[in-house]
Amino acid sequence: MTKITVLLAVFAGFSFPAVNAQAAPAWPDNNKIAVSLSYDDALASQLDNAVPALNEYNFKASFYIVPNSASVQSRMADWQALASDGHELGNHSLFHPCSAAKPSREWVSEEQNLDNYTAERAIREVLTANVFLQALDGKTQRTFTPPCFDTQAAGNDFIEPLKAHFVAIKGLEQTEQSLLWAPSAVTGQQLINYVKNAPEETQLINLLFHGIGGDHLSVSVAAHAQLLAYLAANKDRYYVDSYINIMKKQAKE
Repeated sequence: MTKITVLLAVFAGFSFPAVNAQAAPAWPDNNKIAVSLSYDDALASQLDNAVPALNEYNFKASFYIVPNSASVQSRMADWQALASDGHELGNHSLFHPCSAAKPSREWVSEEQNLDNYTAERAIREVLTANVFLQALDGKTQRTFTPPCFDTQAAGNDFIEPLKAHFVAIKGLEQTEQSLLWAPSAVTGQQLINYVKNAPEETQLINLLFHGIGGDHLSVSVAAHAQLLAYLAANKDRYYVDSYINIMKKQAKE
């Protein structure tokens, strides 16, 4: 039996307190632009390459965890240490289901095809992932990024009932004031230009990474480091933090 199976068995009957999802951000913090650096799918290259680079500048980021990820099962202590250092362990559902019907989704397996789910199953798997994450970091509040940003299971919305269980759901706050980009195979200068050339009204930039110097949808270690160095050199203009911290701070303004 894997560690994950044991943890889920132990906590299967546990329920989480509901929290209020926040509305679109209004970001007045000294006219700074909030930058959320997030990393999806719990990949080994994130532990090996992204975390040391973030820690160099004391930047806090959000890591959206898939509990059945190989790196979670083999390096659970590393993920716990990451949370202890102030990074967010975000929810990315239990098995990362996506709709296979959309373009370029040939990689979606039959068992992870969201088109075959009921909304109730999708909701149950997300909330079960919350149980696992609490076992890792002891926290009851976190944010959620829907895998592939899909919001329907077999044509039925499953996101609305989840809002009460998260501080915020990434991708749902998109307005003229907030941007979201999932970069891959880009240069450091392209990453910097995206941030630097954000429209004047921008208050929040979400940069959603996957692999850093490895794994899939990868950005090179050098490109990632170049972006972080730029953000660190321009702290008067950008506020970099985990998504949950940004959303909580926004809610207080």
